[in-house]
Amino acid sequence: MKVIKRDNSVVDFDRSKIAKAIGKANEAVDEEERITAAQIEEIVDDISRRHRTRLLVEDIQDMVEEKLMELQKFQLMKAYILYRYERALVRKANTTDESILSLIRNANKDVMEENSNKNARTASTQRDLIAGEVSKDLTRRILLPEFVSKAHDEGAIHFHDADYFLQPIFNCCLVNIKDMLDNGTVINGKLIESPKSFQTACTITTQIIASVASSQYGGQSVNVAHLGKYLRRSADKYRAQIEEQFGDTVTEDVKKKFVDMRVKEALKAGVQTIQYQINTLMTTNGQSPFVTLFMYLDESDEYIEENAMIIEEILKQRYQGIKNEVGVYVTPAFPKLVYVLDENNCLKGGKYDYLTRLAVKCSSKRMYPDYISAKKMRENYEGNVFAPMGCRSFLSAWKDENGEYKFEGRFNQGVVSINLPQCGILAKGDEEKFWQILDERLNLCYEALMCRHRALEGVTSDVSPVHWQYGAIARLKPGEKIDKYLHNGYSTLSLGYIGLYEVTKLVKGCSHTSEEGQKFAIKVMQTMRDACDKWKKETGLGFALYGTPAESLCYRFARIDKERFGTIEDITDKGYYTNSYHVDVREKIDAFSKFKFESQFQKISSGGAISYVEIPNMKQNLDAMETVVKFIYDNIQYAEFNTKSDYCQVCGFDGEIIINADNEWECPVCHNKDQRKMNVTRRTCGYLGENFWNVGKTKEIKSRVLHL
Repeated sequence: MKVIKRDNSVVDFDRSKIAKAIGKANEAVDEEERITAAQIEEIVDDISRRHRTRLLVEDIQDMVEEKLMELQKFQLMKAYILYRYERALVRKANTTDESILSLIRNANKDVMEENSNKNARTASTQRDLIAGEVSKDLTRRILLPEFVSKAHDEGAIHFHDADYFLQPIFNCCLVNIKDMLDNGTVINGKLIESPKSFQTACTITTQIIASVASSQYGGQSVNVAHLGKYLRRSADKYRAQIEEQFGDTVTEDVKKKFVDMRVKEALKAGVQTIQYQINTLMTTNGQSPFVTLFMYLDESDEYIEENAMIIEEILKQRYQGIKNEVGVYVTPAFPKLVYVLDENNCLKGGKYDYLTRLAVKCSSKRMYPDYISAKKMRENYEGNVFAPMGCRSFLSAWKDENGEYKFEGRFNQGVVSINLPQCGILAKGDEEKFWQILDERLNLCYEALMCRHRALEGVTSDVSPVHWQYGAIARLKPGEKIDKYLHNGYSTLSLGYIGLYEVTKLVKGCSHTSEEGQKFAIKVMQTMRDACDKWKKETGLGFALYGTPAESLCYRFARIDKERFGTIEDITDKGYYTNSYHVDVREKIDAFSKFKFESQFQKISSGGAISYVEIPNMKQNLDAMETVVKFIYDNIQYAEFNTKSDYCQVCGFDGEIIINADNEWECPVCHNKDQRKMNVTRRTCGYLGENFWNVGKTKEIKSRVLHL
């Protein structure tokens, strides 16, 4: 029998420790309240006879208390509880030593594998991770109410990003890049005026991105349409130069060719600057800036033609990739790309269909861009089309004092997610009890989200000048509080959720794709959405339901529940829960049916959601992908493609990664064994889910379902 300790480490069951703890309590009470050595042994025997493969240490202590209660030794039980409390205080004195030292030894797998965008072996990243461990420790022991910390530890909820909660910073945002470029900004105490050319605008944009990323912990998004003005400025400058230099001595056709040539050069160089700067800059949290570029051809944009040129160049350069350390073109992690489908480019004869075909070609090789349907988004967000924040969450529609919709310059205060399957497990098939548990858990999530909100109240603009004083979010004065941007729905607080499929199986005994299961799943979703709307009405805060793309959380919840409740068929036995509302990977469903089915849940998820489909051999299936893209426009708001092919980032091999004689994943071309530099389909278990983690050591690969 194995015991899971409070730090999630696993040790062998040790009878002597239980006996010792009871013995200590025994010594603290009067003799008539004590139990005999034989009775202590009987209690230990009873626990060891439970035949549980894994026990939480708290479970063992609860069993001891139950036995003492049966013996009616209430004073002894009280002494035992007091002993547990005293031991807890000793543990709480300092709980970070081992986790920090294990980071330095490259042995803290949970932390090292939590974020695949960070190389946890470098000093700069370790510095951030060490600070994060301190923050998590103080958050759990001091900053959060004990019931919230306990709920997080037990997997009832997940309090996201506790490693940054110690600092007064928020999650993710839509950078007001238009204001910062048009009106200038300040970075590191230096004034940066409005740029006069496209290349300068691109350079400033990357500086803003890096500065913003260093003062928040989530993703950010930038609308590239705001660069169109500066591409025209460059064209005007080149036109003026040739007029001044040559006047009437050359024809208008020659002048046009010259200007076009210079504009193309500037366009290529500027986009290359964005791509290389983002991938080579290192923020203070030890990684490249977590940024998304938003590509939308808005017919009302006076610079739409320039914007189309910029989008085309971004897609071309992403398709080519970036050279790695050995000179092979690979897929960069950032910037992530989001491409908007509208009437002018939805492959129905629109003017910009050529860009959509290029986007599909890019997706076939580099996985990005993701796709947003302007048609469906307008239905869901009061006629508006806007970018998701870098973390894929969306802001709710909000109007300023002039009645104008505003999205850029807004942000998310934080996220808390609910473990839906655990509610179903505890209900034990009783639907009425499930709704009661769900209501209790939602109230718990509300309290945890309010901790996020209260942590930001009273914070002054000095905490991050680039956000609060110089335009990324606002232009407040030094020392001015940020509170007005926390209230009245300006920013959001997100309620995430995991495992709609599993909770439907637990309560109704069927998948949420069945008729009965679908009705139940919709009711669960609507209950969570109604809770968010109720909280919003009562507090004036921007609560929103968020279809969480939190891949690692799917495994954390499943692991905790398996340790606590044992193996449950089709629930904890898989090693993962399905993400948010998604169809389970083992269900046989075609891409069109999957998108159509999941679109109904996206509409309820006011704080954003994304769906995906697997397309095998995407490079050979461009026609099929274009058909799916057409379908996306008419049927679902936000979607992405995944593929089933393996990929080596060292040599560029795009085929099947082998398992060698030592049971290691190995590229058959360059013989790379560094799993952080491979995307590998987990063929052993057949899982073909959302995105693969490129983490682990050569002897152990952490797959979506198995540990190989």
